[in-house]
Amino acid sequence: MFKSSSLSEEQREVAVALFETGWGAKAVGTRLGVSPKATGRLYDRWRVRGGTTLVAKPTKRVFSFEFKLDAVQRFLSGENKVGLARELQLSSPKLIDKWTGKYRAEGEDGLRAKPKGRPTTNRDSERKPESELQRLRRENERLRAEVAFLGKVQALRDEERR
Repeated sequence: MFKSSSLSEEQREVAVALFETGWGAKAVGTRLGVSPKATGRLYDRWRVRGGTTLVAKPTKRVFSFEFKLDAVQRFLSGENKVGLARELQLSSPKLIDKWTGKYRAEGEDGLRAKPKGRPTTNRDSERKPESELQRLRRENERLRAEVAFLGKVQALRDEERR
């Protein structure tokens, strides 16, 4: 099950048993003395998955852009999100809510997969063009270092000859 859930395993089992006997999410939350929000989420999953609600899925499914767009468009056209989640074999109707929110805020691009991690930067394109004065100063420093190096090499050769 979900590690972030505020319900213990025993509470989830009792809640599912009460759902199956006809209790609603708020009534179960009151009976167990827990947040109605937590029992509401569990109730939504129970309506979609039935008795397998308490079984954790082994992997996280990845949905294509077309799949998400189809689900959102069907929901916006008036289909019930619970029935739609059941038909599409989603883990929870909350996925449809999330996708719909992104679709409304960002359009179709909100449903597209985003690249993971920090974006790469091209260091060459970020550099500002160097002014003539800066270029000459940098070249002057390089030449000074080269003269100092050659002077030391010459001193070492003179030392060997003696």
